[in-house]
Amino acid sequence: MSNVPSIILNNGVRMPQLGFGVWQVPDEEATAAVGHALASGYRSIDTAAIYQNEKGTGKAIAESGIPREELFVTTKLWNDEQGRDSTLRAFDASLERLGLEYVDLYLIHWPAPKQDRYVETWKAFEELYAGGRVKAIGVSNFKPAHLRRLMEETEIVPALNQIELHPNFPQAEARAFHAEHGIATEAWSPLGQGKGLLDDPVIGTLARKHGRTPAQVVLRWHIQLGNVVIPKSVTPSRIEENVDVFSFALDDDDMTGLATLDNGTRLGADPEEMG
Repeated sequence: MSNVPSIILNNGVRMPQLGFGVWQVPDEEATAAVGHALASGYRSIDTAAIYQNEKGTGKAIAESGIPREELFVTTKLWNDEQGRDSTLRAFDASLERLGLEYVDLYLIHWPAPKQDRYVETWKAFEELYAGGRVKAIGVSNFKPAHLRRLMEETEIVPALNQIELHPNFPQAEARAFHAEHGIATEAWSPLGQGKGLLDDPVIGTLARKHGRTPAQVVLRWHIQLGNVVIPKSVTPSRIEENVDVFSFALDDDDMTGLATLDNGTRLGADPEEMG
């Protein structure tokens, strides 16, 4: 059984607040990693066409024995597939690789503004949503300006925006915009990609205070901010550790201390430049 709480997206769909990400997990390793995550209580799995592990992910889902309606599966459209017809073909291909009849959430992976196809692409997403083969539609790496244009030129407000977000890059402006418009915020690289964040002395102090690991402290910070979070690991002990963040809480002083770690450090690409 899973003890992960859910959030309710702006169309009424329930989504676990903590899920399992499979970025950089090779397809041949994805089945074991996702299988262990599902056995450890995760019920939300986040993949993407560009990760090239939808087949391994789908195999783990099929072998888990968990009823499909208890799972929440996200995948994403890659940049070179943007545009109406190519989007519809890419979605069919992702479903086939996953071995599923529907996905719970489909995301535009990047706005790729220089291509200027994300509005057309979103209209294709609206078609997929109307057809019932995706339960919710959203975006990834969109800045407020990109979201504003979508809302002005299309019918459906994205259910969620998945963005780089961690204590060194907490994205306050984006989170505020999302909250104003009923868009859920999901964090990728929530632990800072292992590039020094978890060695920060502020986080270390809080880990000792609560008898937890630095990763658990950071994941708890995300949960208390209201973010959806998708930590990734292929290490069984860490997979179990990352989902065990619901039996303790950070206090106001802890959250204030973590707020001091904002240094504007973006680890991934700038959405204006990607694609």
